Order: sequence, then C-alpha cells, then structure tokens
Amino acid sequence: MNSLERFLATIERRGVDRPAAWLGMPDRHALPALFEEYGVDSLHALKLAVGDDFYAVELPYDAPDAKAIYSAFNWYGDKAQDDDHRTLTADGCFKDAETPEDLAFFDWPDPAKYIDRAECRRRVEQAPPDKAVLGVIWSAHFQDTCAAFGMDTALMNMLVNPEVYRAVDDRIVAFYLKANGIFYEETRGRLHAVLIGNDMGSQRALMISPELVRQFVIPGVRRLVGQAHDYGLKVIYHSCGSIAPVIPDLIEAGVDAIHPIQAKAHGMGAAELRGQYGDRVSFCGGMDVQDLMVNGTPDSVRAEVRRLRGLFPTGLILSPSHEAILPDVPPRNVRALFEEATRAG
Repeated sequence: MNSLERFLATIERRGVDRPAAWLGMPDRHALPALFEEYGVDSLHALKLAVGDDFYAVELPYDAPDAKAIYSAFNWYGDKAQDDDHRTLTADGCFKDAETPEDLAFFDWPDPAKYIDRAECRRRVEQAPPDKAVLGVIWSAHFQDTCAAFGMDTALMNMLVNPEVYRAVDDRIVAFYLKANGIFYEETRGRLHAVLIGNDMGSQRALMISPELVRQFVIPGVRRLVGQAHDYGLKVIYHSCGSIAPVIPDLIEAGVDAIHPIQAKAHGMGAAELRGQYGDRVSFCGGMDVQDLMVNGTPDSVRAEVRRLRGLFPTGLILSPSHEAILPDVPPRNVRALFEEATRAG
C-alpha cells in the first residue's frame, strides 16, 4: 500500500498493511533538533525522512493584522495580535453586546481578500503524489466566539443571551465556509482530507456541558463537515482533552476521524475508545506527549506503538497525542515512534 491507500483504508476501517502514521505539525522551536536527528534542513525534507503518510498543508492567509487563518479576527481593537500569546479569556470587543444590533460596528474580514489562490495550489502541488494531503484549516468557531466576547461572557451568553452568542458564531462559521470553499476549489483533486476543530475539553471533562456542545458547537461542525464532504474530502476533527461524552455527536455530525486520542485525559484511553466507537469512527493520536514521549525511552515508545497496533488493526492513525510536537520531546523518541509505526507486518 502507498500512503494514500493506507490512509483511506484506515479512515474506512478496512484492512491495512500497517498503521497510517502522522508526524503532526512540530512547533517551530522543536524543528532544529529534529532536523539534526534526521540530517535534513527543511520541514518538507523532515516529512519525507520520517516516513510520514501525510503531507500537511496550512490554508494560506495573509492579512495586514493576521498571518494565519486561525488568527483572522482581531477582537481587541487597536491592540496588536500575538499568535504566541493568544488567549480566549481576555475581554473581547463584544463583551457588552446585548443584542445582534450591538455587533454592527465590527469590521468583519472577507477571506477572499487575503487568501492567495496561487499559493493554495503551490502548497498542495509540493506534496508527493502518493501521500495523503491534509489541509489544516482549523475553522475553530467555538474558540473564536469565546474570544470575541471573552470566555466568561461567551459562556454566560449561552445561558442568558443565546441570540447574541449565535449571531457571532454564525458570522464566524460563514467566514470559514467562504475561506474553505476558496481553498477547496483551488486544490480540487489534490486534497484528500482536512483537519478542523475546537478545543472543548479539559484534562478531566468537557469545558461546557454535553447539551451546550450539542446546542452551540455541533451545528457549526455539521455545516463545516458537510461542505468538506461535498468536495469529496475526509474530515479529521480535533479537540484536546476529555471529550468522550460528545464523540457520538461528532460521529452523527459526519466526522471521519477523531483527533486526538489524548492518553492522559479522562475517558480517552485507546482501549476504551476502540471498544466503544471503533466500529463507527476512526481515531488519530495515541502517543502520549504529556509524559511518555517526553520522559520515556525509545524502547518504551516502541512498546506503546506495539500496544496500539495490537488494539487497532485498522482505524487508527498513529501520531503524537497533540499535533504540535514541542521542544521537550527528544528527537530519538520521534524516531522510535516512526520506525515502529512504519514497520511492516
């Protein structure tokens, strides 16, 4: 099997020769050590050297005050945005909004002005033809809506002023639908899957009740997933933390794989998820970056890969349990993960 065939079989829970494996998107501060470990000098070369089955491509977005699609909205007026220190908890510009009319002052960005169509094509065309090309588009409407008000106010509005909460969320979802549509059109036939998501979980539980997730998050998920499926794309849905109570809702909304299996989060153990949902949805992750990948040895990493391979004969994309490998992960453990994951048989 080549990488694309392996990915599609994994998503559809058909037989595979070995697990699909994904490097994720290493933090830029982790790259120098990884480059040294593999004797390469670029992220492109690193993806090839580790044996990654995926070629991840970020949707290009370049606005005067935002250089990434996930920071497209400036909710803080004249304050400069800082991607390294963004927060959902600071008061946003809609903190005092009481009606949808109170939102009218905001200058909503038009993604068509800031997405370079040629750059969309160029990024995807760099991918080797046998790889599964993964568009990283995030579309994190729940997180953005929390930031627009400030999280405390946003969550309170869910309960006492749902009309104004939904008015903001609807505009954000519309923004992402337009942005993603541009990306999908320009990469039609070369893109195979997308990564979208919202962080809804803490280490122990959901940040809001399952019922609030169903009311205020899942409708947007359904629209974004439906759009991707209309273009023939598979959807990997990301949320950090303990999200087990709403996995059935994500499945019902159409997601093809859940990312990540966050090994240390409550209710998110690989065996538990495989037993409950393994015949209904695929998973991505499993390799704990809170402890094992940071403090373990290459032998212990290899042992965990073997355990996960035994639990999931198919239906699992093996990868670090968070998409961004941080500098505290020894490169030798990344090598151990990929050597064991890509071993035949």
